[in-house]
Amino acid sequence: MVVRINQQPAPEVTGAPSGPASATVTHAIAAVPAATFDTVGAGTLTAAPSAITGPALTTADGQPRVVYIGAEYCPYCAAERWAVATALSRFGSFTDLGQTTSASADVYPNTATLSFHGATYTSDLLAFTGVETTTNVPTASGYAPLDTPSAADQALDTQYNPQGSIPFIDLGNKYMIAGASFDPAVLQGLSQDEISAKLADPLSPVAQAVDGAANVITAAVCALTGQQPAAVCGSAGVVAAAAKLPS
Repeated sequence: MVVRINQQPAPEVTGAPSGPASATVTHAIAAVPAATFDTVGAGTLTAAPSAITGPALTTADGQPRVVYIGAEYCPYCAAERWAVATALSRFGSFTDLGQTTSASADVYPNTATLSFHGATYTSDLLAFTGVETTTNVPTASGYAPLDTPSAADQALDTQYNPQGSIPFIDLGNKYMIAGASFDPAVLQGLSQDEISAKLADPLSPVAQAVDGAANVITAAVCALTGQQPAAVCGSAGVVAAAAKLPS
């Protein structure tokens, strides 16, 4: 008797370094209409920030700091970057944002996303540090290394995020996020251009997820900036989303 074994080839594991985000994408992130944010409120948020207690996290001149530590291969980071970039664009501006995809061999494969590697954030109200520890390019031992957090920022991650979840986001040592704030499945099959274009439509599942999480992150940041700018922090969408924050 002949036994035939139908052996399928292993799935291809691919990855590519991040490239620059298009002007269309960066503009869309920074230009979500206020009315859209107000309609969405907290949207389809699935996980709110947690409260943490520690000395205020600030720059040397006293500006509150937001620290993000993630990796380009990570699908949960891929989702959360959209919300972080959208929220922080209400307080300042990004230059040199990248774009990439999550790993092809992970859950929610090839999720289109941004990258904070090499990006600069400018604001009169707060400072942002974005660290992408690896690319999405597989190696024999995982993924190719990229950024290294400072010793002080790594200590925050170790202290507040002992389980090592990514992304880890420290919002001024007042709130933290570990993991994604919404289901990454909502972004599956969409390109960066398609995702960013949907941010303005309050009825879009993408806007309900990304803008909802961005409103909650905005409310957390407003707690660091003394509720400034007032037009943002006092908006209906942010006030509604603030109810999701731990008291």
